[in-house]
Amino acid sequence: MKNKKMDLFLFIAVLVIALFGLVMIYSASSIWAEYKFQDAFKFVKAQGFFFMIGVILMFFLSKVDYHFYYKKANYILFGCFILLVLVLIPGIGIIRNGSRSWFGIGSLGIQPSEFAKIGLILYVSKYLANNKKNMRNIKSGVLPILSVIFLFFGLIMLEPDFGTAMVIVLTLIVLIFISGVDISFFVKIGIIGLIGIVGLILIAPYRMARIVSFLNPWTDPLGSGFQIIQSLYAIGPGGLLGQGFMHSRQKHFYLPEPQTDFIFSIISEEFGFLGVLIVTSLFFFIFYRAITISLNQSDLFAKYVSFGLCFGILIQALLNLCVVVGIIPVTGVTLPFLSYGGSSLLVSMASIGIILNISRNQH
Repeated sequence: MKNKKMDLFLFIAVLVIALFGLVMIYSASSIWAEYKFQDAFKFVKAQGFFFMIGVILMFFLSKVDYHFYYKKANYILFGCFILLVLVLIPGIGIIRNGSRSWFGIGSLGIQPSEFAKIGLILYVSKYLANNKKNMRNIKSGVLPILSVIFLFFGLIMLEPDFGTAMVIVLTLIVLIFISGVDISFFVKIGIIGLIGIVGLILIAPYRMARIVSFLNPWTDPLGSGFQIIQSLYAIGPGGLLGQGFMHSRQKHFYLPEPQTDFIFSIISEEFGFLGVLIVTSLFFFIFYRAITISLNQSDLFAKYVSFGLCFGILIQALLNLCVVVGIIPVTGVTLPFLSYGGSSLLVSMASIGIILNISRNQH
């Protein structure tokens, strides 16, 4: 093993995009925060608190030998399982935006499904590294790990949190795919998954409303189509250089809670195509550096972990961006590093911290 310094370029890129996220959270939320809480800095102060913890956590995890996760993966996953069960119990988990997905800590909230992303990636990576030969056999290799994944999917759907559940499943399916499982299996899983998604949409009226509003937002412009219409109204006038920092119109009580899932709309409105290019370039650079680290590993566990963590961030970012521009229905996922949300920021920075440690240890 060759010990070396962590990937400084990746570290700096993450700090830059997260700091830009703080700036944009202030811009997007200041009007609403001033009106509701008489404090224009309320949301940015909360996110700033999590940012400082996230930087410390990222740096700390970059020092923790990734072999520790190999040894403790089962315990970490079991801890995530307990948290996902506890959050479903009334009186312990609290309801926000219609989902019992949170533990309340004062005015802050912690979302255990976010931390389950890392727990599952660590566990699945360990499983794949230990069962490389068995993965050619669907019954003895693939089905056992799929059963674990769909157990967690079911728990998260009970909250319900369809967006996070989809990010987790897509990430882990990609991870299993690169382990060498026959592609015909994924065609079958894809068909079953499509049928399952249709079923989940049909049994939940609000999901059907999102599909209808996605196909034609103007069928219910003041209801289910409101968010996407206001998002497009923000993106449209952005032009090449945007309306200017703090000069968004849509954050003035048009786009609901613009500091969360739709913060990219405000970035587009205020910084135009240039802002879009900068943000997407930063995401591409982070993904490129993380994938390079993964490809340079001969240790299968390290390779799978770094690949899974960076793909999890990429998939979540792509889903969010596709929602904001109206390519797919609203899923309720945040934009990593940029959207308001302490749990999302901590998990994203923790993921990078683990990848940074893997970059220190090249076999």
